[in-house]
Amino acid sequence: MLWLRSAAFNAAFFGLTTLAALVSIPLLAFAPERVLWRFARGWGHAVIWLMRAIAGIRVRVSGAEHLPSGAGLVAAQHQSAFDTVVWLVLLDRPAIVLKQELLRIPIYGWFCRRLGMIAVDRLAGGGAIRALLRGADRAVAEGRPVVIFPEGTRTEPGTFLPFQPGVAALVRRMGGGVVPVATDSGLHWGRRAFHKHPGTISVLALPPIPAHEDRTRL
Repeated sequence: MLWLRSAAFNAAFFGLTTLAALVSIPLLAFAPERVLWRFARGWGHAVIWLMRAIAGIRVRVSGAEHLPSGAGLVAAQHQSAFDTVVWLVLLDRPAIVLKQELLRIPIYGWFCRRLGMIAVDRLAGGGAIRALLRGADRAVAEGRPVVIFPEGTRTEPGTFLPFQPGVAALVRRMGGGVVPVATDSGLHWGRRAFHKHPGTISVLALPPIPAHEDRTRL
């Protein structure tokens, strides 16, 4: 039963995403940004609906009152592809920090550029931090929240990696503190895992940590 539900969800997810990508091609060429955001948000809602309807995975969000309604910084755990989908639904026009290689993916990369995501070359050293800060400056000027995954990559549940050096610089630059977010998404939608395990994914937003406090509290 688990195999069958997982296969059905994977087929539906990739089918939906492929269809959305094809439909989005003319939108990327002609549609204004607000239309692209509605499209991206609709895709995110559709994925979460498929998770519940087919894979039996529900989503519980706690502490949503701590999330920024405009410019602000969210530092979230990243265990699953779900963690990139959910922010399209929870926040208004989020500027998500992602690795530069993703911009090379046809259609997906074009969408990320049009929506003003913050791409960082992780091998560029100080140049990566400067690009991160420039992207954050643009997001703040537009009244958009910034979402960063501090460990820089997806991790297994219960595994913690050192934070990337740009995180502290970003917190100082934005100055308003950072909202830490914990999740257990990897227990249900594992990294590169075929099986999707029924249950409830918890997304917990904690009270903001002031910018002057030690980053080890994140």
